[in-house]
Amino acid sequence: MKRAVQDIYPLSPTQQGLLFHSLYGNSQAGAYIVQVSYLLQGALNPAAFEQAWQQLIQRHTILRTAFAWDNLAAPVQVVGQQAILPIHWQDWQSFSVQQQSEKFSQLLTADRRQGFSLTKAPLMRIQAIQLSPNRYRILWTHHHILLDGWSLPLLLKEWITCYYLANASSGAFSGASSGAFEGAASLNPSVADLSVVDSLVDSLGLAYPYRDYIAWLQQQDLAMAKQFWQKRLAGITAPTPLGIDQRQHDRDSNNRDSNNRDSNSRSIADPSLSVGSLEQPQNAFEAQHHQLSYDLNKQLQSFAMQHRLTLSSLVQGAWAKVLSVYSGESDVLYGLACAGRPSSLPAADKRVGLFINTLPMRVQVNSDTQLLPWLQQIQAQQLAQQPYEYTPLVDIQAVSDIPGRSPLFESIVVFENYPLEVVQGIAGLELLEVSVTEQTHYPLTLFATAKDGLSFKVLYDAQRFSKGAIARLLGHLQTALSSMVAFPQETLAGISILPKAEAQQLLCYGNGDYKPLSNQCIPDAIAQYALNRPDATAIIFEGNRLSYGQLNLRVNQLSHYLQQTGIAAGTPIGICIERSIDMMVALLAILKIGCAYVPLDAAYPMARQQYVIEDAGLEWMLCHEATAHIFESIEQPLQLINLARQTTKISACATTYFKPTSTASTNLAYLIYTSGSTGKPKGVPITHQSLNNLLAAMASRLQIKSTDTLMAVTTLAFDIAALELFLPLSAGGTLLLASHETVRNSHQLIAYLDSYGVDIMQATPATWRMLLSSGWAGQNSLKILCGGEALDVSLANQLLNCGEEVWNVYGPTETTIWSGALALTKDMLARGSVPIGQPIDNTQFYVLDGRQRPVPIGVAGELYIGGLGVSPGYWHREDLTAERFVSVHSSIFYKTGISYDADIPSETGILYRTGDRVRYREDGTLDYLGRLDYQTKLRGYRIELGEIEAAISTHRHINQAIVVLQGDRAENQRLVAYVMLSSWEDQPVENRENMAEVLRSHLSTQIPHYMIPSAYQVLVNFPLTPNGKIDRNALSVISPAAAILDHRLKTDLVTDPITDPITDPKSAVESTLAEIWQSILPLETVGLHDNFFEIGGHSLLVITAQSQIRQRLGVELPMVDLFRYPTLYTLAVHINQLGQQSEQAQEKQAKRAIALTAGKQRLKQRRIQRQSADRESTNCESGDRIGGSA
Repeated sequence: MKRAVQDIYPLSPTQQGLLFHSLYGNSQAGAYIVQVSYLLQGALNPAAFEQAWQQLIQRHTILRTAFAWDNLAAPVQVVGQQAILPIHWQDWQSFSVQQQSEKFSQLLTADRRQGFSLTKAPLMRIQAIQLSPNRYRILWTHHHILLDGWSLPLLLKEWITCYYLANASSGAFSGASSGAFEGAASLNPSVADLSVVDSLVDSLGLAYPYRDYIAWLQQQDLAMAKQFWQKRLAGITAPTPLGIDQRQHDRDSNNRDSNNRDSNSRSIADPSLSVGSLEQPQNAFEAQHHQLSYDLNKQLQSFAMQHRLTLSSLVQGAWAKVLSVYSGESDVLYGLACAGRPSSLPAADKRVGLFINTLPMRVQVNSDTQLLPWLQQIQAQQLAQQPYEYTPLVDIQAVSDIPGRSPLFESIVVFENYPLEVVQGIAGLELLEVSVTEQTHYPLTLFATAKDGLSFKVLYDAQRFSKGAIARLLGHLQTALSSMVAFPQETLAGISILPKAEAQQLLCYGNGDYKPLSNQCIPDAIAQYALNRPDATAIIFEGNRLSYGQLNLRVNQLSHYLQQTGIAAGTPIGICIERSIDMMVALLAILKIGCAYVPLDAAYPMARQQYVIEDAGLEWMLCHEATAHIFESIEQPLQLINLARQTTKISACATTYFKPTSTASTNLAYLIYTSGSTGKPKGVPITHQSLNNLLAAMASRLQIKSTDTLMAVTTLAFDIAALELFLPLSAGGTLLLASHETVRNSHQLIAYLDSYGVDIMQATPATWRMLLSSGWAGQNSLKILCGGEALDVSLANQLLNCGEEVWNVYGPTETTIWSGALALTKDMLARGSVPIGQPIDNTQFYVLDGRQRPVPIGVAGELYIGGLGVSPGYWHREDLTAERFVSVHSSIFYKTGISYDADIPSETGILYRTGDRVRYREDGTLDYLGRLDYQTKLRGYRIELGEIEAAISTHRHINQAIVVLQGDRAENQRLVAYVMLSSWEDQPVENRENMAEVLRSHLSTQIPHYMIPSAYQVLVNFPLTPNGKIDRNALSVISPAAAILDHRLKTDLVTDPITDPITDPKSAVESTLAEIWQSILPLETVGLHDNFFEIGGHSLLVITAQSQIRQRLGVELPMVDLFRYPTLYTLAVHINQLGQQSEQAQEKQAKRAIALTAGKQRLKQRRIQRQSADRESTNCESGDRIGGSA
């Protein structure tokens, strides 16, 4: 029987937001469930306990409220005339204190998972647990949609009053609930104190209905409020990222103890679950606490009083500074919880219900702004916002430039100002240890409490943030506050958030070991090996072996020849020789006569060759018969030395010892050209000191022995070739030089690896993928070096199964090939990214922000590299050198609020700005986040393409992914993902046919919706540059609308192409969806490729859309699908696919039923046959017996 309805009225905006998030996150048990726990000390009357709670239910309409939304234009709240509060009694007196604690943790978890049905009142329940004769643990659970934090102490005080009255008026315990256990002592006074009772009755006062607040909201000038917020948020196009987000988190975080997940206990407060939007249901939340020291609290109080500031303003200033450092942005936006109880609403502070609201707080954090005026501006801004605190967050977002599909902010600040000590016991019954457990949909909430000094609590999504990151965050917040009180006259640039201990840790992480360096160059080392081990094999090429003695002899001959030709020491000499022993002899001879080699690749266009020759000022070029013709038409005067034609002359030169030209460590070893952002290559000179340091450091890291063989596969014009060619020779090992044809043939490479017993091989990720795709299974003794471009987790995991060690090597050309190297393990890859390692010997890493200040551990910054590997600068490019090579003295490295300063130690006195975004892991290794120039913005969102690529590559059927932003204008830009598949044949058929759907679903659990590509293109191979790197420029011209190159895939992927000229809905589903959208937005027309959230839709309207889709199309669509498929086209395709799946399921079910029926018929027929046979057998047996007796 339906209970009588007392009232029906609309929801407040905050309630609407909570309703949406509760429905959206229904798969995550415990969302928006508030658990208030407290102890009752004293003799408890169970009947009075229950009666008091029931009286509260009857006093306050909000406590008898349920919610309805299905088939309604807008959700409503329904107040029943009555509601019975469930109260459950338990007796735990027989358990120990530890057992009681464990059982209560389990109860908290189970209770939260139980949740509530929002359509049934009351959305409350009570668990009453007797721990000892006079000690009770009470768990009061309710849905956050009913009450805010301000209401909780009001209700607790009312409950105490109601309990006293009920207890004073009751007789024995005849009125106790049947669920109340026996043994509860009576607190019933023998003679009631009527004066106390009368005063308590008066203290209850009126119970103001929540409808009053709804009516007050409807009277406010929303248009004026919208104008205020539109002006306030002008120019903000995306929420401020938290910066320490760890989406691919440690696997250990998946296995956290469930009890820890539920330990989010806090004092009564409320972050306000206001309207926002999220992409996925929230995960497990955890909490960390931090109490400021007594001395710092005194300093903050004095500072605030002296400058007429509130503690709230100080906390907000510190948080804005931390958020600015974390995000790398100077214009930050966070949420600020406000009470939402206006003075114009009568008795606002005495009302029970959900009044709190969370509003955006925008703060400019400009480095040159003075601290004190800035803090005063924050305080004034908060006061200016108070008249508009009633504004629904969804309306604020509608007038902002942030798309409605996304939240305005990812973090909120709650300054708690309703302490719990006001809730006291009465008549011998004490109320103790009140705490509240809940979780919000915001990834991170900062609570600040001023009770007994300033303390903080951070409630955070444990799937996104590690415990260490949150612990450091609290330390950064404290350091920011310390800096403020220590340096009140500073600018914001002088306010550091970095504690001294962390600054020291960063210096420790970034400093490679110091090792003294020998001045011996490569030719010197070869000459020494020729003297000591002349018969040891130095080079193998196409079956031909050259010993160290023979190699030194040939190098001496060519050195004599070049010197006789008139080439002076210090001259840059071009070299363009096919891979061969002659190439190696030429390189070593150039170095031996004190010159620098300049490698050119015969495959490069003539224009590039001409440019390099002119820019390097080349007068001499060593070439071969196959490459000589390239330079015959060069306009620049150039002396060609064709080694093939000069064999006789070179052989006639002395083989005796050639004394190397005196080579200073600062002299150039080579000059190599790399691609430039201006379209012209830029020359990078590398000194002998830099090259020697690299070789010595890598030989030490890899523990190279003279018995090791290293196979060289990289073209000479790619700088990493120098390591392959010189490292084995510098260590007395063997260089296995693969020919150009072998390098391009994966099967030949595999044969080389096997037949020559290669110990070390370095290659780009593309080369390693080529080997794996050709069936290479690896070899146990192989040390694998992978570098040249980012190494993804999938490839790294495969390589770990293919050799003894896998090294991820990292470094730009400007710091001599590799600056960092790390031997990988499976555990390192558990976070979903491959760390780029730690600096090699005599090398320093610094992760700095835009002002060249260090960023904390876990925060992204630009990597600067110092040490012996740093190049002197770009060849003849002083302007570019000044931009990328930074003098140490020009950058203030550390300055914190605790007066800690440190200079940057760098052997060369300069740091190279790599342009690479990285962040330190807690173990001191670096995560590579992509190039700074790969950062882009799409519809206001700052997007890191590398993060999307990494997320796609975590799918088990994806071999590699590249994401580009296509479109020449903002309005037609979109993200396009190009993917290479792996293990295609063993994929389910549905995955083959719906790869876009599979990837979109996969990504929706890992990255925000705005980072999910709208189109997917499957390629058999990615286009490569001559150096073996992926050619992104070539990718950008491949249209995702073109036929897919892999014929095994369907071409009708769900891409929602912007270029599609068809804009009007055509199919029945598309037309129905258009009508639904037109009715709820409202709009006159809706196009096929319109995005729901970009034409006026928001999270609250999703509820209505879902309801109407169910009603009109008969489809039970999960709310998350409306976010995954935001355009009318993609949603219609998805609904059609659901229909097909449903039909297939029904068809299968029907076939099963038919098969089952047929099976039953067969069983029945067999049963009949057996019965018939049995009868016949029985008859025969009877006849035989009869016949026998006859």
